[in-house]
Amino acid sequence: MSRESWDHYFMRMAFNAATRSTCLRLKVGSVLVQSNSVRGTGYNGAPSGIQSCLDEGECLMHNNHCIRSVHAEANCILQTDAQERKEATVYVTDLPCWNCSLLLANSGISEIVYCNDYGPTKERTEELFLSAGITLRQFEIEPEHRIKDI
Repeated sequence: MSRESWDHYFMRMAFNAATRSTCLRLKVGSVLVQSNSVRGTGYNGAPSGIQSCLDEGECLMHNNHCIRSVHAEANCILQTDAQERKEATVYVTDLPCWNCSLLLANSGISEIVYCNDYGPTKERTEELFLSAGITLRQFEIEPEHRIKDI
């Protein structure tokens, strides 16, 4: 019997974090890892004390995006400090959106590993991370470990 890789282990944790999401449209999870040690996790959902999409029974949409939720990557950054992010890796279920990409590029992390594509800004996101010296790579995980869109 062999052990799973670190990538597989942490990506499964990101998908597990996504199960806490309160967004009805897309469940996203992230895990921040430094030296193979988890420093923080995040999932998309409403800010603390605010009614969530789950509570309201619908997403608050603007330009085809839910604007009620704080994204998983932003929540992960908010839970950690600069030392924990230095040279760290973020595992995230979906390629970060443009705004989260900007936050990640400014956070001190060195690598982003994602599973699912997020099409609208993929090329710009790749260029941003390349310019910032951040490694971006896609990791495939078995379908049974993914969270399905609602």
